[in-house]
Amino acid sequence: MSNLKKGPKIGVLALQGDFEEHIGAFRKLGLTAIEVRNPDYLDELDGLIIPGGESTTIARLVKIFNFEQKIKDNVKRGMALWGTCAGMILIANDLTDSYPTPLGLLDITVSRNWFGRQVDSFESDIVVKGLGNQEFRAVFIRAPIVKRVGQNVEILAKLEKNYPVAVKSQKILATAFHPELTDDLRLHKMFLNMSNKKHKASNDQKHRSN
Repeated sequence: MSNLKKGPKIGVLALQGDFEEHIGAFRKLGLTAIEVRNPDYLDELDGLIIPGGESTTIARLVKIFNFEQKIKDNVKRGMALWGTCAGMILIANDLTDSYPTPLGLLDITVSRNWFGRQVDSFESDIVVKGLGNQEFRAVFIRAPIVKRVGQNVEILAKLEKNYPVAVKSQKILATAFHPELTDDLRLHKMFLNMSNKKHKASNDQKHRSN
């Protein structure tokens, strides 16, 4: 963990999926994000990303390697969390499908594979609240969609039939698409700002202790 630069400590869950692409995006921003394969690493993080991949596989590995409670505990302590595609499925409260069992951290109901199979993948220009007027090129690969949004969840972007594809609640962000597969780093910057709040609070606490 000592190789992290100054700033928020960001980790990407590296059990399965496109975690390397997220790490590459932060590298372009001048920040070293780490691959998280040990749940004990979470205690040192300001922000965690659960990447896209195979949601049932990631859910199974999260359980096998005892990440479930660690993720929940650290989110309660102020760690920011971002789920992309499969990650959105994992952090939801409810699914329209019977599996996998989500972590229940974000008050949304998600439908898996809403847009079809791998061959039905597509890209679309969408407006994301908080990123200015310039559209974001969103990459959808076997993507989920949000069917229900809780009272304290903010909708950042919508797509087909007015269903949300990006939502946020306090320090939890979820996107149905893959920002890490584009050169647009604005959502990664947004997540850094969300994570920076815990980082600043930790530093303030250290200064008070000294």
